[in-house]
Amino acid sequence: MKQDMLARLVAQAEGVPGGADMVMIRALIEEASELGAGRALERLGLADRRAEGDMRELRELLSAWRDAKKAARGAVIGWAVRIVMALVVLGIAVKVGYLGLVRA
Repeated sequence: MKQDMLARLVAQAEGVPGGADMVMIRALIEEASELGAGRALERLGLADRRAEGDMRELRELLSAWRDAKKAARGAVIGWAVRIVMALVVLGIAVKVGYLGLVRA
């Protein structure tokens, strides 16, 4: 498995007189990083075959949530602008006397 491959590479690198060459070092790094990434995915529960579909579904859910937040924010801002404009029109109507309020 991957652990066996890494162990063989380490043993091979130790057996090289004068130290490991660059190819050996790169192979060690690649195998170690692949092994570490696999462990991380297993700890997160993303190492099975369904993980890709689950991640795709989560991304779609997150995208939908962001779209809903954006739409809600737009609706709230739209209503706030309408209310402010209605109050401005009402204030102008009162100032001009258009509402027919009794003046003293």
